Amino acid sequence: MACGRDTLAKLLGGVRKFETDVYPESAELFESLASSQSPSTLFITCADSRISPSLITQTEPGELFIVRNVGNIVPAYGEMLGGVSSAIEYAVGALKVKNVIICGHSNCGAMGALMDLNSPKLDSLPTVKSWMRHGEAARAALGDLKAEDAGPEDIRSLAEYNVLLQLVHLRTHPTVVRALAQGALKLQGWFYDIPKGEILILDEGTRKTRTVESVLEEMGATEGQAA
Repeated sequence: MACGRDTLAKLLGGVRKFETDVYPESAELFESLASSQSPSTLFITCADSRISPSLITQTEPGELFIVRNVGNIVPAYGEMLGGVSSAIEYAVGALKVKNVIICGHSNCGAMGALMDLNSPKLDSLPTVKSWMRHGEAARAALGDLKAEDAGPEDIRSLAEYNVLLQLVHLRTHPTVVRALAQGALKLQGWFYDIPKGEILILDEGTRKTRTVESVLEEMGATEGQAA
């Protein structure tokens, strides 16, 4: 099914279908969520319309606490106390989520902007330009590569470096530091390859990608040893 610009009428039609077909099939679930939530995971990802967190993780309402912004950015604590910082504080400190995922993706427009923040193209987007400065250290990892010489693989590398950088920023947040020290929280970086429908896990130690299968096998082995 080709994606296009949905009209308001189409969106409202979708709401009607939800109310008449989808909701009745899961009424018990929605009723259980009426007065409280207890998500297991804080999922931080890009605002890009091509990403559907619940779809790629196959989770139901109530399982993910989702934060979305341009470039899946997490400002270091104290640099910009706002929506992202407050969501992290609430998810980790109040909701006691067990996991935090930061997920970047392929062909990310924000990474294209980050490749050259001095481009005249960003003059009409001053807020985006300012926001993306929270990813400048990731851009530095590509060295002196000129924006005009950057290809798809370079943009992908930048997206991966950016996820790793935002994980570093995440560790400056007091609630995260506290939960990590208590062994109550796990952090993980993902890269979503949209055309392949594939999630890769970013290893912070090696800065390389790993398949979901290899990580699951390792987790299974670890759990087996613990048992």
